[in-house]
Amino acid sequence: MRTKQMRHVSVLLPNKQHLDCSVRRRARGQEVMKTVLRSLGVGDLQVFGLALLRDNEYLFLDLEQKLRKYFGKTWSRNSLKVPFIVFLRVKFYLENGLLILSSKVQQLYYWELRQKVLQSQDHQQEALLFQLAASALQAEVGDLERGEGAEDEGGDEKKERVQYFLPEDYFPPWLINHRGRNFLLQHSPVLHGELRGTPRRRAILQFIKEASSLQDAALTFYRMKQGKNELRSSILLGVALDGVYIYQEVEGKQRVLFAFTWSEIDRFTFQGSRFEIAAVDSKLVYYTHSAFHSKHILKHLSDSHRFYVNSKDAACYIQQLEDMQTCQLHREAYICDMTHLRQRLRCYNLTGSASDCSNVETDTTWNKDGAEEEQSPLSEVTWLAEFLYGASVDGPLRLPSSTWAAVTMEMKQVLCKRVGAASRSFDSQ
Repeated sequence: MRTKQMRHVSVLLPNKQHLDCSVRRRARGQEVMKTVLRSLGVGDLQVFGLALLRDNEYLFLDLEQKLRKYFGKTWSRNSLKVPFIVFLRVKFYLENGLLILSSKVQQLYYWELRQKVLQSQDHQQEALLFQLAASALQAEVGDLERGEGAEDEGGDEKKERVQYFLPEDYFPPWLINHRGRNFLLQHSPVLHGELRGTPRRRAILQFIKEASSLQDAALTFYRMKQGKNELRSSILLGVALDGVYIYQEVEGKQRVLFAFTWSEIDRFTFQGSRFEIAAVDSKLVYYTHSAFHSKHILKHLSDSHRFYVNSKDAACYIQQLEDMQTCQLHREAYICDMTHLRQRLRCYNLTGSASDCSNVETDTTWNKDGAEEEQSPLSEVTWLAEFLYGASVDGPLRLPSSTWAAVTMEMKQVLCKRVGAASRSFDSQ
């Protein structure tokens, strides 16, 4: 008798794994979510929700509703033999993965975003898709061994080294068809190799941030019709972190029709399958599959707006911290290279003619870690202030433009190298 009161639910995860659980016949969605939390060992899934597939579209469950509402008569008649399928899906997309506190949840978010990138139709972001593939390879494969993926003599050995990944696992089909598998296998290892030394978690965060720049990745799409009697749903309503995007799909390509931030939207309403969007002095009317779809799309929009408002301050704070970190890395790079740049400046006199730099001494010492340590008097600190902020305490430096051009070009080259090194050092700590 007790067995007849239980139902078997299988939860499919973004990383292609699944969790099985048994719940009461009268269970609500919240009971399944609690089981998922216990199985994953996390306290909160934050940006995830439970969804079911209806008319080839993911609809998020209202966790306060009973599950039999979603599965109908089969829920009442079924027993433990046949599982009911639900999906753990991203409900709220983010621009910064640091807002996800749990590393396990962060990885699940990454895996769903990985699949969305493979389905991307953003043909204008080809370069970004290559960079995303490199970040994904760094997160999943790790550091590219020197010589791996590089051209080498010997046919069989060359093929084996080049093909350490499958393009189908990292690039959308249209890009593979456009560029060809050999092109991807040849050039992707170069970008992957540039990320050598980047920790896995850093690569995942980088992937999450960069993927948000694609027009069709960090969104949940719902298909709609322009007219009630149309046979094909050519309109895509995309729910994003910052608002709503409406696309029209033509011959497999997506064209943006409207983009509304939350502040530009007055209201959403529906009556049956008729779905209305009132925004910035315009009213848009589309048609969903059914009243059931309309109700759940409206709830997702409402929840997404609430999540945006609640997380806005945290997102701004994290962005400020990242900006401060970037600024600090730039400052450290300037300070580390101050002696070198000062030496270059001394190669020029006030008339701009080059002097002999071979005997210029530098005031540096080496600390126990082998890092160069500056011994700067007050005058050199003043020079640094002038150099960093472009304002002189005692008056402007009167060097000709040709002198500054030579120093600036070298400064950029040195700075790029130092910032990269400083960033890797920061990540390894």
